[in-house]
Amino acid sequence: MENEVGHEIAEALGILLRRTTRAQLHKRLTEGMGEAVDEVTYPVLSALARTGPRSAAELAPDAGVDRSGVTRRASRLEAAGLIRREADPTDRRAHLLVLTEEGEAAVTELRARLAAHIMRSLSSWPPGEAESFARQLRRFTAEGPFA
Repeated sequence: MENEVGHEIAEALGILLRRTTRAQLHKRLTEGMGEAVDEVTYPVLSALARTGPRSAAELAPDAGVDRSGVTRRASRLEAAGLIRREADPTDRRAHLLVLTEEGEAAVTELRARLAAHIMRSLSSWPPGEAESFARQLRRFTAEGPFA
């Protein structure tokens, strides 16, 4: 029985972690956000909001792309005024990517869209079930195989 539950969870996680699943969600969330914010740049913007100022190399694992991919996407976001590059105070040769006020506003909007999208998808769940799922998912990420 327990092994079956493990397989069921693993299968669901596989769907969630697929690059195509994430790209579809990012495309939906970024509609109408402007030319620079799309399913390609979303992971960089989102990762930068989670981690704070980072170099492209440091941000790459969190964004799920390599350093050169982060750099290309960051250039688009910078041209749109959503991020800026600052000298790294600990390494004169490096630059940190930093969200601008406009970038922070974009992230706030994207997070609100994501939360609303999630809540719409849970609207048919019985009362209390979504809250219980949220608590259990938080516990799973804190104590489970990803901790």
